[in-house]
This record gives sequence, structure tokens and C-alpha cells, in this order.
Amino acid sequence: MCMGNSGNAALRAARQGLGYRSQAALADALTEVARTIGLRIEVAARTVRRWESESPPWPHPEHAAALEALFKRPVVELGFIPPWPNDAEGQALRGQSGATGPRKLSQYRRVAGGTELPASVAKNYAAITVAHRGMYWSLPANQLQRSVADHARMGADLLPQIDVRAAVSLAKAVSESALLAGRLEFFDLQQPEAAQRSFVLALQAAHEAADALLGCVVLAHMAFIPAFSGEAKRAEEARERVRAARAFARRANGNHELTAWIDAVEAEVETRFGNTRQALSLIHHAEQSYALHDPQQSPSPEWLDWFTPIRLAGFKANTLISAGDGRQALDTLRRVLDELPAESVKQRSVYLADAAAACVLEKLPEQACGYLEDALDAIGEYWYATTLDRIKAVRQGLRKWDSLPEVRALDERLYDWHTTVNSISG
Repeated sequence: MCMGNSGNAALRAARQGLGYRSQAALADALTEVARTIGLRIEVAARTVRRWESESPPWPHPEHAAALEALFKRPVVELGFIPPWPNDAEGQALRGQSGATGPRKLSQYRRVAGGTELPASVAKNYAAITVAHRGMYWSLPANQLQRSVADHARMGADLLPQIDVRAAVSLAKAVSESALLAGRLEFFDLQQPEAAQRSFVLALQAAHEAADALLGCVVLAHMAFIPAFSGEAKRAEEARERVRAARAFARRANGNHELTAWIDAVEAEVETRFGNTRQALSLIHHAEQSYALHDPQQSPSPEWLDWFTPIRLAGFKANTLISAGDGRQALDTLRRVLDELPAESVKQRSVYLADAAAACVLEKLPEQACGYLEDALDAIGEYWYATTLDRIKAVRQGLRKWDSLPEVRALDERLYDWHTTVNSISG
């Protein structure tokens, strides 16, 4: 495909071939077709203009889905270059000529020299991905994130080189690795921009593998970013991600556990935007779904290891706190803390902070400080930025009790060297 000074000729030709004379007409058509596949997006004419430029950016996942639905072909055949080949290969691909444009990523081969990698590379790569999954629960986040993110990028670079028979298995492992990198960046390290990039790579690799289940969980994770932003104007963005996740789950015949998790994610989104009644209804539906789940009959993928009935109860407690029901939230969290596995240190720290928030609602400041001290102990062992956020939010709620010795002692812990340095650097 030669674009030269004429811009993205492949997309422009495809547009004109379908009878859309202007970029605005294509934008309207893409907005309409997105609705038919369950996406609520608005495509602007200026977006199409960027796509038809000399250096078209890789489309956002929802835009890519709309483009493929409208044109009935992969976006790589519309003049878009996937971001994962290295720069040299990307430049070479941009210089290729041919009416059909670049092929799908799994069909790429090195443009200049090089040999095809054996299928064993995919197997070995996936083994490291599985090891990283297990390490998430025990290694410091900043150390693990570097390794996982590098692993995901390396896998993306390997995709064009792998034996075609192993391309799907490698793409699945790349998607899982990028998803884990995004989880570390978002929940553990509070790096939403880095997490967004990782989630996009995870979604692209899931598409490469045609794995709708992985696509579903990546989209649902992407909903957390606008939901946690604190910006009310991003509510629809978060909800659209959840709708897309549900569409992918239906496409993949997701089981009851997956349905329950998506309900919990949507409940978190609605809680963040103040709709606690709807959130509690979603939690109730999730509990019903979990009651129907039969792991023997319909097992979940091995990588879905971050959700259990007890963690659903944790979601419920957080929503109850937002709804102002401290008593029921505290009862729920006491049960959660009793039943949570010992290795779930990160989640325990979050639930301890939530228990403190429930105590504040019940006007039990001394007990709240006790829970916060325990939460600080936990993040002293395994740093978790999400927990520190919740601790600080509870501390704001304790301001009327600033004179209590327990609150003063809490401040000494909250602003010690370890916590202060981690909160600023982490």
C-alpha cells in the first residue's frame, strides 16, 4: 500500500466504494452501524479526516469494530498499521504496495529476512504468562509491572514472526499479559494512562486471537478508568465500555460467573457516579447469577482468578457504604475478612479500609482507626495504591474526631516515611 502524499488511499477508496462521498457521510454511517452492534459511540468527521491522513492513527477498539462491521474486512486492510510491530517493520509495511493493503497481523512475516519462529516459542511464552499470573498475588507491584509490561510488548513483537499454527495461542497469551500489566498499572500503581495503553494492546491481541471472552474482560476493565476519574462527564464512556463487554460476553456464551463479575463492575461504575440504588440492584443480580454457577458444568478460564463470591460481597459492601448503610456494610465486611484467603493481601487491605469507612458512618471512630492501622500494615507489606486512596478518603471522614489519640496516632502512621514516599512515587 503506497500512501505517499495522498493520505490513506485504502480507506478513501473503501469509503468511495460504498458510495460515501464525504468524510462526514462515512462518520454518520459508522455511528449508525455502531448502534447495531451494541456500541454507543459518535464518530466525528474530523476523526475520519485523521484516518485518511498520511499517518492514520490506529483506531480505538470501538471505532475499529464499527469500521470492520461497515466495510466487512479487517481494519489492517483499510490502511491502518497495528502499533505492535517494531518501528523498522512498521516503516517497511507502510512502504509496501498492493491493492489489498497489509494483511492481518498473524499473517505478517518479516519484510526483510529473518526466519519464522517455531511453535514452541508460543508455548514457552504462555508459560511465563501463567507464572506472572501467579506472581501477582505475592510480588511487589512496581517490580512485577516492569516484567509483565515488557513481556506483553515482546509478545506483540513476536506475533508477526510466529509459526501461523501457533499465532492464536500466542495472541491469547499476549492479551492476558497486557491485561495483567493494565491491572497492575491501574489498581496497584495508579497509572491510568499506562493502563489504557496496556488494555488497548490486550484488546487488540484478543481480537487477533478471536477470543471474545478475553475481549469482554478487557473492555470491562477499561470501564474502570473513566469511572475512577472523578469526572461526571465520563459516565457515559464508562457505561459504554460495560455495554460492549456484555455484548462480547454474549458472543462468547460467557458463564454465570462472568455475568456476575460484569454486574459487579457495572455496580462499581454506577456507585462511582452516585447511582447506588441501581448498583445494589446489579449486585443482587450478580448474587443470583453466582447461585446458578456450576464450575464443573461451565468452568471459567484459568485467568479469571480475581473474582469469587467473597469478592462479590466486597463489591456489595463498598456500594452499601456509598448508599450510607454502614451497619449492613460492616456486617458484610466482617464476614468477608473472616473468609478471605490469607494470600489475598491486597484485597484484604481494601476491605479493611472499607470497614473503617463503615465505622465512620456508624460513628465509631476508634474502631475505624483500628481498621485503618491494619490496612496500613497490609500495604506496608504489599503496596496497593487503591487502598491508600480509600484510607485517605476515610481519614477525611474522621476530621470531626481529630482530637482523639487514636486519630493522632493514625496520622503518624499515615504520614511516615514509607507511606509518604510510596504515595508520591508510586
